[in-house]
Amino acid sequence: QLVESGGGLVPTGGSLRLSCAPSAGTVRANTMAWFRQAPGKERQFVAVYRSIGTTAYTDSVKGRFTISRDNAANTVNLQMNSLKPEDTAVYYCAATKRGIILSETRTPGSYDSWGRGTQVTVSS
Repeated sequence: QLVESGGGLVPTGGSLRLSCAPSAGTVRANTMAWFRQAPGKERQFVAVYRSIGTTAYTDSVKGRFTISRDNAANTVNLQMNSLKPEDTAVYYCAATKRGIILSETRTPGSYDSWGRGTQVTVSS
C-alpha cells in the first residue's frame, strides 16, 4: 500500500531524500512515519509527521534529518543530510488512518500500512 523511493549508496557526509507514496485508492493517512532496520537489529523509529503538523525524531538524527509531508499528494519525505555509516539500514515508510498519541508514534505496532523498504548505505 506504500511505496518508498530514493535510497542508495552515499559516502559519509552525503545526503539522500526518501519519498513515500500510497498506492492508488489508498485512504488518506492520519500519521506517517519512517522506521529503519539494520541487519541483526530491531526496527527502529526514525521520524514521524502527524496530521496536526507536529514532527518528532529519534535523538540520533535530530538536526540532520527532516521529515515533511505533501498533504495534497498524501506523500511523506525524509531529507537526510550529514549521513553517517551508522545510518545504514533498510528504511520503511509507515502510515495509519487512526489518530494516535505522540507516545504511540514510535512503536511499529501503531501503524497498519507499511512499504517494502528502500536500502540506504553510507560508506565510511
